[in-house]
Amino acid sequence: MNPRDFLYRTLDPAEAASLAARHLAGHDDGELYLQYRVSEAFGFDDGRLKTADYHTGSGFGLRGVTGEMTAFAHANEISAAAIDRAAQTLKLLDPARGPAAAPPPRTNRAMYGSDDPLAAIPFAKKVELCQAIDAAARARDPRVAQVSVALSGSWSVVEIVRADGFFATDVRPLVRLNVSIVARQGDRRETGGFGLGGRYLYDHLFEPATWNRAIDEALAQALTNLESVPAPAGEMPVVLGNGWCGVLLHEAVGHGLEGDFNRKGTSAFSGRIGERVAAPGVTVIDEGAIESRRGSLSIDDEGTPTSRTVLIEDGILKGYLQDRLNARLMGMEPTGNGRRESFAHAPMPRMTNTFMLGGTDEPEELIGRVKHGIYAKHFGGGQVDITSGKFVFGCTEAYRIENGKIGPPIKGATLIGDGPTVLTRVKGIGNDMSLDEGVGMCGKGGQSIPAGVGQPSLLIDGITVGGTAA
Repeated sequence: MNPRDFLYRTLDPAEAASLAARHLAGHDDGELYLQYRVSEAFGFDDGRLKTADYHTGSGFGLRGVTGEMTAFAHANEISAAAIDRAAQTLKLLDPARGPAAAPPPRTNRAMYGSDDPLAAIPFAKKVELCQAIDAAARARDPRVAQVSVALSGSWSVVEIVRADGFFATDVRPLVRLNVSIVARQGDRRETGGFGLGGRYLYDHLFEPATWNRAIDEALAQALTNLESVPAPAGEMPVVLGNGWCGVLLHEAVGHGLEGDFNRKGTSAFSGRIGERVAAPGVTVIDEGAIESRRGSLSIDDEGTPTSRTVLIEDGILKGYLQDRLNARLMGMEPTGNGRRESFAHAPMPRMTNTFMLGGTDEPEELIGRVKHGIYAKHFGGGQVDITSGKFVFGCTEAYRIENGKIGPPIKGATLIGDGPTVLTRVKGIGNDMSLDEGVGMCGKGGQSIPAGVGQPSLLIDGITVGGTAA
């Protein structure tokens, strides 16, 4: 079955084009966004399958844009009558102020395949995988007290239809596996976790080498945390690990580089293009065109091909992440970063895969330059204030650094600071840049989307550490 057929069960493509032309022609910009999505999630906990969810749905979002004003309506019924009803909302807008915005450039490039991962493997095989991971994890070490396995996948078909006759279709797979282990030693219990995924089929996750690595990583973290001591507190040098630690960069810096915050003047980076905002050597990229990555898209949710956008180059601010609306109002080009959670949401500037490029320092040498500090290897959740760039991040695995060597693991370490300041305090950039394993979710304006992060090991000369040591 052609994936587009899921969108056009009660509507045909010609009718969709006619509706878009009729209802959107009087506006500066906008689109009819059609989506079909199917998703599933398995939760295996305490030795048994606890949840098995399956969901399918479809709908449209109709958006008109005039000047700075947007009118948006949506429904979970793709039909001419429903689109006509939704178009009543667009009548609240003033007529177009100038010539209609040009359509996005076209591309035949694909960052992933179009096959449905959910249909390729039977339900029973997915449950068997969860059982196998649970049994293997419990057999690893007698200190394993609890194992949780989460397996999920989705398959989405989207089409963007514009008043000028432009249309673009994208078929998006996404899978993810997470393993969480609780280890017990005496009265003490500690947790470790590991996850991976991307825009591909389930096959990779079902390979024994893949899921066994997930077990090993989660167990190693849990056992390490069993030996942890209270974290120190105060301002001190911090070495950040590579890969997933880029989530700090994502939160503390990435959101502040999104076009809407900068157009409105609410970001710490507003009006600073061309200025030094980071230490020499710091280059930050957002790239949605990396094959099979969780944050990648062939086209964004406005039909613009994704690209490689240099945000900061050698410490100098070069640009912002733009959707069509903010790019037009700021006199800039769209960067392929107009994203939305679903048909029920309007697009906004969002990150795809955001990362810092590597440097020339050996990671061990960065640690060797610290007399007393901490090495943060893995992060949990974090929060950021866009206006100030202030952030708070909890470490799920971290260590003391004592006289240039890794010391004991620590518990309860929290990193507190602000993104613009942290960027200026980068004193060493490792040669080990890597992207995360493919588990990131990004929240903004009530919308949640998959995203990727990455960075090399970094030496930062002074972050406030909130600890538990007296």
